Amino acid sequence: MELKIIKMEFPEDANIIIGQTHFIKTTEDLYEVMFNAVPGIKFGLAFNEASGPCLIRAEGNDQELKSLAIKNVKVIGAGHIFVIILKDAFPINILNSIKNCPEICTIFCATANQVEVIIAQTDLGRGVLGVIDGYPPKGVETDKDVQERKEFLRKIGYKL
Repeated sequence: MELKIIKMEFPEDANIIIGQTHFIKTTEDLYEVMFNAVPGIKFGLAFNEASGPCLIRAEGNDQELKSLAIKNVKVIGAGHIFVIILKDAFPINILNSIKNCPEICTIFCATANQVEVIIAQTDLGRGVLGVIDGYPPKGVETDKDVQERKEFLRKIGYKL
């Protein structure tokens, strides 16, 4: 077995969701989930089919994000893995809907941070072992940090 670390590429003003699925209709179902979740959302998604023709299946309403999703699943190269890249919405707006999609097995991450995917390669193929999402903690929040967190959540409309 060989281990590899693959860095994901996506715009700074975007988020990425990486997960595992199991069926060819994933692209159409996730398209509907994304499109119906947030008015004005921009996204691209792609998934690696793991049997039959083993194609990268892709959908989206933004060609640049769709191309990036394709590029990322291609470099991951593991069957049944999907990547969604989104703008003008946050993962919190769509994660429950994605998790409720019948063919979704696992969500590895949903983030705007830099992401590295840890891949295991065997004679059969590749599999995702996990992800590195951002940086390690630098300390425990102070009272000032708590106040800034609460102000930020209200500024972006997630709290009253």
